[in-house]
Amino acid sequence: MAAETALGVPAVLKHSATPSTTRRRARRLPPLTATIGLIVILLVTLGAAGADALSPFSPTAQALRERLQPPTLLSGHVLGTDNLGRDVLSRTIYGARVSLTVGIAAAALAGSLGVLLGLLAGYVGGWWDALVSRLADIQQAIPFLILAIAVAVIVGPSLTNVVLVLAVTTWVSYFRVVRAEVLSVRESLLVDAARVLGASTPRIVLRHVLPNVSGSVIVIGSLMVANMIIFEASLSFLGLGVPPPTPTWGRMVFDGVQYVDSAWWLSFFPGLAIVLTVLAINLIGDWLRDVHDPRLT
Repeated sequence: MAAETALGVPAVLKHSATPSTTRRRARRLPPLTATIGLIVILLVTLGAAGADALSPFSPTAQALRERLQPPTLLSGHVLGTDNLGRDVLSRTIYGARVSLTVGIAAAALAGSLGVLLGLLAGYVGGWWDALVSRLADIQQAIPFLILAIAVAVIVGPSLTNVVLVLAVTTWVSYFRVVRAEVLSVRESLLVDAARVLGASTPRIVLRHVLPNVSGSVIVIGSLMVANMIIFEASLSFLGLGVPPPTPTWGRMVFDGVQYVDSAWWLSFFPGLAIVLTVLAINLIGDWLRDVHDPRLT
């Protein structure tokens, strides 16, 4: 017979993993799609960080005699040149730096604002909850792109202003989710026990409420980075993003529109970079959502 523990439970059963434990361990391991996404993001990040060393040419150096050259290995311009003779590969690599900077910084800033307001509105409630919720309703009633364009026109184009514009216009996505979860968590036995023990409101919010909503915040943040990259490209396409000569993917797509019939590579490669980066981030976000989904435990 199998050896038994002091409680009479066979030792072999005591040390065996339950089906739920096996599922949790499996969900922590990224699937093939998420692994591909991680590899793509790693390559884009390395390219952005090492743009100075990886770029074969200066992203702003003009060579009018070499303008509109098609992609070829003979001339050294692997992805061709633009209408001013600038190397498309170098500009695409440097454009990754702008896109990742804006995407991560804007998502982090919007997340900080949205999470803070969501925690206060959900836990404190009262007139503060009503005020912030009405403000969120008003902002959601205005199409994002119109609101972002209006704010961008007022503050002017620059890297810092683009980050601020995107953060101010997207904090509502975090606020709604955090507020809804806080309304549920604040009525839990854990929070009631903390109140009985005399814990202060800031301590309860930081130690007991925030950890219970952090999973959703992580998922939203990962997906919001992809949205921010698209939003930044949209503003740059409209001429309201980071001003030239700094290379951005959205501006490169715009510059190649009038040459799409004769020089397709001008818009194709920066557009492909946007698609692959956003798709990779979304694949990672889907995996994180599954990891933090309590219904799959």
